[in-house]
Amino acid sequence: MSPRSRAASAPRRVRGKDAVLDYPGYALKAGVLAPSTIRAVQQRLNQVGSGPIAVSGVFDRATQEAVRLLQARSVDGQGQSLKIDGVVGPLTWAALFGAHRVPSIATTPISALVKATLSIAASQVGVMEDPSGSNRGPKVDEYLKAAGIDPSTGSYAWCAAFVYWSFKQAATRLGTTNPAIRTAGVLDHWKKAGQAGVTRLVAGQILDDLSLLKPGLVFVINTGGGYGHMGLVEDFRDDRLVTIEGNTNLPGDREGVGVFRRSGRTISDINQGFLSYDSLPQASS
Repeated sequence: MSPRSRAASAPRRVRGKDAVLDYPGYALKAGVLAPSTIRAVQQRLNQVGSGPIAVSGVFDRATQEAVRLLQARSVDGQGQSLKIDGVVGPLTWAALFGAHRVPSIATTPISALVKATLSIAASQVGVMEDPSGSNRGPKVDEYLKAAGIDPSTGSYAWCAAFVYWSFKQAATRLGTTNPAIRTAGVLDHWKKAGQAGVTRLVAGQILDDLSLLKPGLVFVINTGGGYGHMGLVEDFRDDRLVTIEGNTNLPGDREGVGVFRRSGRTISDINQGFLSYDSLPQASS
């Protein structure tokens, strides 16, 4: 369905004195045709003091400016300022109607392989480098070796190796082929995945259609200079991606010290994109 014509997919209305709506699953912005949803947003903008604007069902310039005003006055569930862009995505919707109106993705159907990959990755939360800061340790060495790296020959970032290892373990458990790209390089993984036919999504696509955001997506961040960071999306909750990441820490650094479950990244933070291995059941061993 085109995001420019959404009249048939209005979000669920919750009854009550101050009725609110669940997030419709797509961003509202100029050009989107979703009259009933836009009217509800316009009414809410007026109620919270970001108007007055006409309740027309058209996402016009006045509505865009009212949204920008709301964004300038609001913070997300973790106290961070909203991006002031005049677009009603998940974070702005949460500021209008409450974070609980942006649904979790945890129950979204995914393949058995991706589900097993997430389970295995989650079982590694708490694994730490030994010694800390060395890019080494019994489990870290295992991740690197799975991706074809001899950890004794140097100090290697291992977030991509952790993702590959998780898929490899899942494929072995299920007796199937591992589709993940065998590399310890983040941007190399992104490039080769595209060449292999793996679906690649950018943040804007997901913000326009939240149904594309599923558990098991591999997120890829380009940190500059040919370097990057990657991990697995587990859920989307309270305005944030819940992720499982290797070679990180609680602040989310690319050169951290262990495997962590984090809930600090927004969709927009993923500046390279997302990889969906659900789109390619079997690619390489």
